[in-house]
Amino acid sequence: MSPILIEDPTPLTASAPPAPHTAAPPTTDSRSALERKLNNTKNHKGGIFAFAAIGVIGVVYIVSKLVTDLSMVHAPSVYPYVLLGIALITALGFEFVNGFHDTANAVATVIYTHSLDPRVAVVWSGVWNFIGVLTSSGAVAFSIVALLPVELILKAGKGTGFSMIFALLAAAITWNLATWYRGLPVSSSHTMIGSVIGVAIANQLRNLHSGLNGVDWEQVIKVLKALVFSPLIGFAMAFLLFLAFKALLRDPRLYKAPEGDRPPPLYIRALLILTCTGVSYAHGSNDGQKGMGLIMLILVGTVPTAYALNNAIDKGSVQPFAQVSTQVAGELQGYVKPGVVVTESAPELERFIAQHKYQPETMVALEQIVTAIRDEAISFGSLGNVPPDMHANVRNQMYLVSETFRLLPKFGPQLKASDVKTITAYKGFLDKSTKYIPLWVKVAVALALGMGTMVGWKRIVITVGEKIGKTHLTYAQGAAAELTAMCTILAADRYGLPVSTTHVLSSGVAGTMAASGSGIQRATIRNILVAWFFTLPAAALLSGCLFLLFSKIAG
Repeated sequence: MSPILIEDPTPLTASAPPAPHTAAPPTTDSRSALERKLNNTKNHKGGIFAFAAIGVIGVVYIVSKLVTDLSMVHAPSVYPYVLLGIALITALGFEFVNGFHDTANAVATVIYTHSLDPRVAVVWSGVWNFIGVLTSSGAVAFSIVALLPVELILKAGKGTGFSMIFALLAAAITWNLATWYRGLPVSSSHTMIGSVIGVAIANQLRNLHSGLNGVDWEQVIKVLKALVFSPLIGFAMAFLLFLAFKALLRDPRLYKAPEGDRPPPLYIRALLILTCTGVSYAHGSNDGQKGMGLIMLILVGTVPTAYALNNAIDKGSVQPFAQVSTQVAGELQGYVKPGVVVTESAPELERFIAQHKYQPETMVALEQIVTAIRDEAISFGSLGNVPPDMHANVRNQMYLVSETFRLLPKFGPQLKASDVKTITAYKGFLDKSTKYIPLWVKVAVALALGMGTMVGWKRIVITVGEKIGKTHLTYAQGAAAELTAMCTILAADRYGLPVSTTHVLSSGVAGTMAASGSGIQRATIRNILVAWFFTLPAAALLSGCLFLLFSKIAG
């Protein structure tokens, strides 16, 4: 089946006369050559067949792993399986739409400059997105999950938990599709963060009597800083990199827009393919994680027996884990005030994580649950031996302890350096058991991203190539923008921060246009500002309303 090609309904802004020493706009022949290439769906059937073959193999692998994992689950009805299927399709639908906005940026320059045929470029980008997703750390995935209200994370398998997940995904998909249809350069990361905030605020409105805070604003601000500063960094880096190209590379062909349908000189073509590869890999390693955390919440909520625990604490690890647990519990005793008693430990840690307000009972509750987890590991011999009906409870205990230790240095008492070292080692055991992503989940996300690219790439090619600057994209500008995007996204991935490929690459292209003196189209700036202004509140309002509706339906 040939990929779907979407025509861009918005007319191109008329190009201004070229400034001195800037590339002239492509000729009519150049534009017609590009249009012929974009509209030609009959070429490179081999590439399409290869992509389809990869898809079939991936689906077979995913289904086989799911069947194997679910074989250990003995559900009383088919309801959990039906719910799991609907939730997974919805989550992968978000990643598919994510491909419209973000993944296609990686192939925009190689297609626009005729360095690769569109079908070859899309398949090539899909392969490197796949590799990027497979090698991702998972840090970005769990930084998104950390934004959610703790009580909803702990209730992922109940009505409110599913209401949260479906509201998040439905709002993100709806807003992404609406803005994509209107041609607005909206970030999927931006949309997802807005949806998370909306659900968190709505949950707080539902639970005013509980006193729990709905939004972890510290985490939200941390993520928003990455989303705000990454485009500025992209603009500045691309600006400087393009000036460096002009100073070091004197080949005039680098600074001309594509002409006709001829590919660029070999070394320029190799450079552009290399940058396409780098952005594809970086995108997979960062953007591919945005839905993974939600997928894991879905899996834990519907079939905790199979996915709640990673069984990182096996028979060989029980003894070291027990020793470090005993050491941590003893160290925590040094911070406990005499006479303080806690009857229910889990609610106290849940309160501390939600409100960021430490009280003496917090340390008592923490020590009690650390001891309880240790005793459970010793009693069962390994996490694999934990009874099915206890998987979700043990996971929730580990999650509460891990999150408490993450927040304790900021909001709790001053900890000794030696204690921090022991706690860090202990926390590593917990995170390996609860913060993991199965390989088949990564494969599913990679395939969804690739399919989204196959549908939405054409619109992005035109936008990146012709609608950002007053003159059309040159070879050097494309390479500088994509090198900048690759480095920025990989750096963000290392620190577990979600960034937008769309915004970073678009701002990089704008930076090269400014460096060349050709100028930037005002319409593009206006659209980007409109997208930034409306996305967060619109996505938040939509997800919050959907959460309240779904929660009411779920009772």
